[in-house]
Amino acid sequence: MSPLIRQHRYALGVTLRRLLSQPFSSVANILVITLALAIPLLGAAALMSLRPVASHLTADPEMTVFMEVSATPAETGAVADRIRRDHASEIQALRVISRDRALSELKANPAYAQALAVLPDNPLPDAIVVTLEGEDLAQRSAKLAALWKTWAKVDMVQVDSAWVQRLEAILRFARASLLFLALVVAVAVLAAVFNTVRMQALSQREEIGVARLVGATESFVRRPFLYLGAISCGVAALAAIGLVAVVLDPLNAALADLARTYGTEFALRLPQWEWLAAFVVGVALLGALSARWSVTRNTRF
Repeated sequence: MSPLIRQHRYALGVTLRRLLSQPFSSVANILVITLALAIPLLGAAALMSLRPVASHLTADPEMTVFMEVSATPAETGAVADRIRRDHASEIQALRVISRDRALSELKANPAYAQALAVLPDNPLPDAIVVTLEGEDLAQRSAKLAALWKTWAKVDMVQVDSAWVQRLEAILRFARASLLFLALVVAVAVLAAVFNTVRMQALSQREEIGVARLVGATESFVRRPFLYLGAISCGVAALAAIGLVAVVLDPLNAALADLARTYGTEFALRLPQWEWLAAFVVGVALLGALSARWSVTRNTRF
């Protein structure tokens, strides 16, 4: 066994003995870090679960051009031809729904049949449904709607994907908020580990002084504290994953009832294991860096 491996093995043993010698303090410290990590982890699980839903909803954004009721089929066709001609590169598909066809489809629905039967004339306008393609759909759809509204015989333009765009804006806001929350939690973890290592370093003051007198290097002195920060944060990250996994069960049960009322299914899930592994390693490294900073500042004697 090489000397370096023996030194790391010794440092790991010292760290575990220190953790076990103060079980209540160690558990309390890990519990605080666990609760702090669980909040952004739960937010990440929610965002990652919503992302495929939003991506699927934005797959076919549509705009509907409603003509005036007085518009003739020839005028509706002229508007449809103008859209095809002027915006051919932005359009994936276009279809015209005549007012007679719209009325017959509504009459086929028992919920509207009786109401439509008492009307003397067809109140529905011709409609042109346009499916867009490409990027920046939110900005382009707004510009196209403003332009088409100015055309003759066009009554209004409805952007059917407006609510999806609002959902995307909410997700962008949630991602920014989650990033800010993660930074705050990272600072809290740094402070917790820094303070824990500081207390450990001060309590081991005499031991560290003796080790230096017999020729111990600074790396040898710091190594057990680095393990302390890394192990505490790594265990806390694993505990946070377990805590969020437990919390997701009652949350999904409540979400299932809500989603069922909208005729859909939705559930929150933990991120992929690769993401979780990177999360645990990153938090452990953060703990080690904080411990190194603390032990460097608090063992200058």
